[in-house]
Amino acid sequence: MTDIPTETNGHRPEWPFDLTPIPQQGRPAADKPPADVAEVVSLDTARERRHPYPLTPAAPDQDVPVLQGEVIRVDLPGGVDRDWRAELEEKNRTRRPVVPLWLRSRTEALDTLTWAGQYGAYVAGYQLTRTPLYAGRLAARSPRGLARLIYSMVRWTLDLEGEPVRLTAVQKADPEAYLKLSRQRDSRVRMRVWVTGAALVTLLILSLIVASAPTVAQWSALAVALAVLGVIGRPADRPLIDRAVLPTRVEKLTSDIVVRALTVLGVSGLNAKADVTFVAPITREGPGWRADVDLPYGVTVTDVMDKRKELSGALRRPLGCIWPEGDSSVHEGRLILWVGDKDLSKTIVTSPLLKATSHDVFKGIPFGNDPRGRLITVPIIEHNILIGSLPGQGKTASVRELAAGIVLDPTPEPWFHELKGSGDLDPYEKVCHRYVSGIDDESIAYAATSLVLLRKEVMRRAGVLKTLPPDLCPDRKVTRAIADKRSLGLHPLVCIIDECQNLFAHPKYGKQGGEDAEFVIKLGRALGVVLILATQRPDKDSLPTGISANVSIRFCLRVAGQIENDMILGTSAYKNGIRSTLFVPGPPKDGGDAGTGYLVGATPMPKVVKAAYLDTPNTQLIADRAYALRKAAGTLSGQAAGEQPEATAPAYDLLADIAAVLAADETKVWNEIVVDRLAELRPDVYGPWAEQEGGAKTAQLTNALKPYGIKSGQVWGTPKEGGKGANRIGIVRDDILNAITERDGKKGSGAVS
Repeated sequence: MTDIPTETNGHRPEWPFDLTPIPQQGRPAADKPPADVAEVVSLDTARERRHPYPLTPAAPDQDVPVLQGEVIRVDLPGGVDRDWRAELEEKNRTRRPVVPLWLRSRTEALDTLTWAGQYGAYVAGYQLTRTPLYAGRLAARSPRGLARLIYSMVRWTLDLEGEPVRLTAVQKADPEAYLKLSRQRDSRVRMRVWVTGAALVTLLILSLIVASAPTVAQWSALAVALAVLGVIGRPADRPLIDRAVLPTRVEKLTSDIVVRALTVLGVSGLNAKADVTFVAPITREGPGWRADVDLPYGVTVTDVMDKRKELSGALRRPLGCIWPEGDSSVHEGRLILWVGDKDLSKTIVTSPLLKATSHDVFKGIPFGNDPRGRLITVPIIEHNILIGSLPGQGKTASVRELAAGIVLDPTPEPWFHELKGSGDLDPYEKVCHRYVSGIDDESIAYAATSLVLLRKEVMRRAGVLKTLPPDLCPDRKVTRAIADKRSLGLHPLVCIIDECQNLFAHPKYGKQGGEDAEFVIKLGRALGVVLILATQRPDKDSLPTGISANVSIRFCLRVAGQIENDMILGTSAYKNGIRSTLFVPGPPKDGGDAGTGYLVGATPMPKVVKAAYLDTPNTQLIADRAYALRKAAGTLSGQAAGEQPEATAPAYDLLADIAAVLAADETKVWNEIVVDRLAELRPDVYGPWAEQEGGAKTAQLTNALKPYGIKSGQVWGTPKEGGKGANRIGIVRDDILNAITERDGKKGSGAVS
């Protein structure tokens, strides 16, 4: 080891070990350098002295502890023992299927074979109709072909292709080479003249035979000759046969294209020198290509999904064809890139229920297709569903598809509420136990009443289910066998509330409606009570967190931002790359992704799904079929059977009751006095209001009057027990009377209140 000089400046540090210089080779130990000269210290010796145990063998007379045992290196050279069973299990998990993916599904196989047959039939028909055109082209090109044939035969017979070589020998004045080439040419020409002559004689004999043959044979021979000469005379830049299908402008997906596209995205750690590994060959899967890629270390699938638009440009495919996904069951860097042949936004998914005579909700409802064209089924039993999006993005169409599967099974009891007033679910009214369509207070009150009834039904079913014997209900859940026993009253009950934000944000019914919905979602799942909610305003006011946090299946179409995305799809969905903000707003005809969204909870992994589309005429056909089915099964009930809607509380008119308790000479009255008088008038209705204290009693009346456009304010009055007057929250009697007059006028004119 090389000695390293150390500057001491005449001072020696106080180390717990001795750094006395050792004698160097060739210099006595007594020859110590002066104080102003640097000392040379052996680094190995210094290390040994400050180490508890010397690194070099100790002297025979040195007393040092003896270390026993085997010294093991951290990184052992050579191979290590492997768990072959674990490796085999991993290989079995990732093994490729024996049968191709498109043959494993009967529907997919039929679709593929149908596509191939249609393509072949089209190409054949296209070319057959252009046979006269091709014949004309051959005839027009045959003179050029004859000239080319004669020219080529002459050049070959006379060995003219070797003439440049012979001329080169002459130019170089090389007689030996020229004579050698000349003799070779003479030999070739003699042989080729005989061959050419034999060919001409053969053609002459064939011509004489054809001349004496029937006319059909003559014309056939002429057609063959013209075809051959036409092929020989074709121009290099003008093919004979036109393409039946124009060649695609996109390249076949290859590993080089994928790597090129990934490395230009601008993702940190993903560049031209990055290690992108393909764990399986790129294969066809459905109507597109699938590439399984391991991204470089430190790069996640979310990083690539954030660059979906850039990836579309890099792959030269429409945005609706690019669908990157992750496989977190392997690791966060496993990318499954699927590139479709067709733009998903321009695809209209036809509902399988359109031709179905009946359906079984216990098997789920066919909801739509994923980008690869595979049918996605949404389970209904033991689940609740939340659907959200911006207006016009296909939310109601998604609800229609789920409703179609529900009504086509005669067993479930449908309760449908469409709180937009557009009548999108009106065709199903004839089969619903409870149905309402409207945005007015009466419709919202009807929906709130349904939730109250659902809450009572959940509690009733819990008691009934508890009494069932274990052999009939071992898991304490509603099964198909239990549902078919109509006498038990445990058949599925499915409640749909479209535009539920109008209920939950209502000043009068919203709070209680949210509590009832949360109760049903939490407890009704195992009891056959299903709640399907759809909203276009997912925020904390219009969609209570207790509801959004407990639904098990979520479908989120296009939303504006991260907050709305996570309100529908769950906390951290946006952070994990499940982002419905990536969809293009607008209908498919304008290049939008209406009807396409992220489906979470219905499949093991979140999926992009294009919901099936049902227009109003097709919805009506399904409703008519469902009505006949339910009538035959005897399961029409409630409004569908002509029964009156159920009520949860005595009917009352708040405005009329207030007018009744106010005297004619009372122009302004405190809210607390009005509430007390109302409680005396109808204790069963207004009694709970009067039991509240302080500002809660006043706020109760204020909130109840908001739907009528009546505002509370500061009014002068005196306590009913007497005393000093003061300003407190109250109402004006004329406001009540004007509201009654306006409401009654609308009812008299036939307007919807």
